[in-house]
Amino acid sequence: MNNLEIDVNLAKPSDHFQIFFGMGCFWGAEKKFWSVEGVLTTAVGYAGGHKKNPKYDDVCSGETGHAEVVRIFYNPRFTSFENLMKVFWESHNPTQLNRQGNDIGTQYRSIILTDKNELFPKIESSKKKYQEKLDLNSAGKIQTEIKLLEKFYLAENYHQKYLHKNPNGYCGLGGTGIEYI
Repeated sequence: MNNLEIDVNLAKPSDHFQIFFGMGCFWGAEKKFWSVEGVLTTAVGYAGGHKKNPKYDDVCSGETGHAEVVRIFYNPRFTSFENLMKVFWESHNPTQLNRQGNDIGTQYRSIILTDKNELFPKIESSKKKYQEKLDLNSAGKIQTEIKLLEKFYLAENYHQKYLHKNPNGYCGLGGTGIEYI
């Protein structure tokens, strides 16, 4: 196994679950979840595409099909799935196709990936709920892709916790201003 390819079932505490969110640049997306109670840790990487063991430059080329994503480990006893969805929907603009702010390309698309089929109805329900809020404000149609995770490739070390290491680093995330709940 290449050092960037992660078996999504390894190193996961038994009382924690995981979900993968793409919402633009993964630096800002990762930071949004650091202060959420019940989130054990985060890691950034690449998923949703077809190229094995992609590197950052590969993903930025737009030819891998991968999105920049953040892997969230959370304990459902301390945070609800709804709370995670609230952070996801409110922290970026899911109506933008293949971009967030000035970040443009398929790697910046809005995407939710899960390794559990039973989460699909909850994810679809949250999407419908947020779309209703957007409709009330004539704010556009959600472009978020929802799919089963096939592989997650850990990003290079310098990307991990980037905004912790570089507090003044770039983050182009911005939501719609419309609350999820």
